[in-house]
Amino acid sequence: MSTAVKDMLRAIASGLQIPTIIILLLLIALTVILLGTLVVEVFTERKQLTASIPELIDAMQGKDASELAEVISYSGLLQRQKAALLEVVQRENLPMDTRIALAKKLLLDEEKHYLGRVRVTDLISKIAPMFGLMGTLIPLAPGLIALGQGDTKTLSDSLLIAFDTTVAGLVSAAVALFISSIRKSWYANYTSSLEAVMDAVLDCTEAAAERIKVKVYRKDGDE
Repeated sequence: MSTAVKDMLRAIASGLQIPTIIILLLLIALTVILLGTLVVEVFTERKQLTASIPELIDAMQGKDASELAEVISYSGLLQRQKAALLEVVQRENLPMDTRIALAKKLLLDEEKHYLGRVRVTDLISKIAPMFGLMGTLIPLAPGLIALGQGDTKTLSDSLLIAFDTTVAGLVSAAVALFISSIRKSWYANYTSSLEAVMDAVLDCTEAAAERIKVKVYRKDGDE
């Protein structure tokens, strides 16, 4: 019974060797693709982000909704940031509490969007070393058996596979971790900038609404 169990475990482990190698190759290919998307992002989104948040907030002061929309549209913010801000500006007729709730929802949507971008690289950085370890341990068993039988060729082949899979897993994890770290730094800056400008938009639209109320009140008083 014990021998049968050992043979079964050995068969399972041996059967996992090829799938493990295939998964490692796929992880390496996916990591290369993600590294390419990072480079593309540098020359597209990052290049577009030229807005100075303090200067932009200063430019918004005293503006009504149409003027705010113009300032936002011509700012150096990302397209996604502009769309979220304009969504709030265009809802100027809503109650203030509703606009605040809408702003929070839009900010949460942005955070989810950026979280989705880094989720893949975070996953690769965690699972790639696991598959690298599996690829290391699986061929060691036949290698040790070959060592006992004096079969140095089988031993060297097994060790070569073990070392290659270890390197593949570690390289994939390292590159994925690098991509995640860079993007998390960028996206944290994006969301904090959007939150600051969003607060300024809410304050400006509320102040504009108060100015309209004052004008209407004075007009009614004059009449």
